[in-house]
Amino acid sequence: MDGNGEAGPPRLGAVVLTMGDRPKELRALLDSVADQHGDPIEIVVVGNGAALPDLPETVRGIELPENLGIPGGRNVGIEAFGPGGRDVDVLLFLDDDGHLPDPGTAELVREAFAADQRLGIVSFRIADPVTGVTQRRHVPRLRASDPLRSSRVTTFLGGANAVRTRVFQEVGGLPADFFYAHEETDLAWRALDAGWRIEYRADLVLHHPTTAPSRHAVYHRMVARNRVWLARRNLPLPLIPLYLLVWLLLTVARTRSPAALGAWFRGFVEGWRTPCGRRRPMRWRTVWRLTRLGRPPVI
Repeated sequence: MDGNGEAGPPRLGAVVLTMGDRPKELRALLDSVADQHGDPIEIVVVGNGAALPDLPETVRGIELPENLGIPGGRNVGIEAFGPGGRDVDVLLFLDDDGHLPDPGTAELVREAFAADQRLGIVSFRIADPVTGVTQRRHVPRLRASDPLRSSRVTTFLGGANAVRTRVFQEVGGLPADFFYAHEETDLAWRALDAGWRIEYRADLVLHHPTTAPSRHAVYHRMVARNRVWLARRNLPLPLIPLYLLVWLLLTVARTRSPAALGAWFRGFVEGWRTPCGRRRPMRWRTVWRLTRLGRPPVI
């Protein structure tokens, strides 16, 4: 059965977001998607406020006149497959400097979604193409010491995942106003509250060079602002101050740079002073579900 309950394997599409500055890496990624076993995967490449390089004839390109941020750009890619991505059953979201080393990855994705009709999101394992190392921050759970262990999780990696399009149709797309940071967790919490499952699959690998998230100039501000928005949008009222207090203490303990800490606090204040979008607090049974999965929504 496919993602819509019909005979046949789930139909796959792929969304790739690019700033147009990595044409060689982008082409390598597109080739690795085209080389996947099984039915061809329709690919949409979104130029996020940037001109696109030459693309293969089978790839659709969309050039946006301005940078809409990561969630906004990916939402455009979703809608390119019809409202909520309904023209396909599952969408892959892949970083433009990544690469699928195993041509059997798409078949594993099809099998996973066909076998479990409540599986909503699958998070891939990101590994450095040279060392094979997976950074702890790329394992979307608190117990991250063994990246080769698959498990159910409460969030996922934005540039290496697969999402059943019924999730978008049911709970909406990524929060475009976030621009960068925590948009995956916002979608994950809404999906879990609607009864979908999320899995981290260590056998689904995306090769990606090792990087630090703080390479982005807006990192500290966006992380703080969006953390507040995430809580205000999704948590029951009693949990909001507890969740944000925990993260404030963790940030103070971990951050060594006064400039970075200053940017974080400015973002934190901005998160309280600016609109966060529609508030849809999760149910308490979802809080318990997150807790049983090892990640209570206070950390």
